[in-house]
Amino acid sequence: MYHDGATVLGYNQEGRLVTLREGNNGMVCLADDPNKKGINVACYGAELEPFMARGRELAAEGKSNEEKREARKNEIETGTLKMPSEPSMVYILAGEEKDYSAETGELLKSKIRYVIYKPYMTGESTGLPTKPQAPGMPWLMDAGTHRSHIMITPAN
Repeated sequence: MYHDGATVLGYNQEGRLVTLREGNNGMVCLADDPNKKGINVACYGAELEPFMARGRELAAEGKSNEEKREARKNEIETGTLKMPSEPSMVYILAGEEKDYSAETGELLKSKIRYVIYKPYMTGESTGLPTKPQAPGMPWLMDAGTHRSHIMITPAN
């Protein structure tokens, strides 16, 4: 399994993000932030860590989502922020605290989302629609931009 050899990032008693375990398989897993509402964990290819880390830095500075998008866009275009040249996968599991079982460590009711990042993909180059079409159908978000990504949210 991917998570067995992944680098694991989590939060210490002060709420700071720390490396809980160094990995060896090119994956990074990010634990839930206990200071945010809901439960949200993610695993992604290590080549996306600079992009993800920069997003966390900008959020910590109080930047809005639009400001984060613009800052990362500028940094990617100037070459100060590197994006992977090949597609890179992100797995996201989300739910609510009320659905977490402390006894078993399970999130009893959750939603999973898969995201494939590759800058500057277009609907024409991928054959994907650029807006959601049907539950569970992949679609291309932010087509033609530095943060273009394929969204796959399985139908419930």
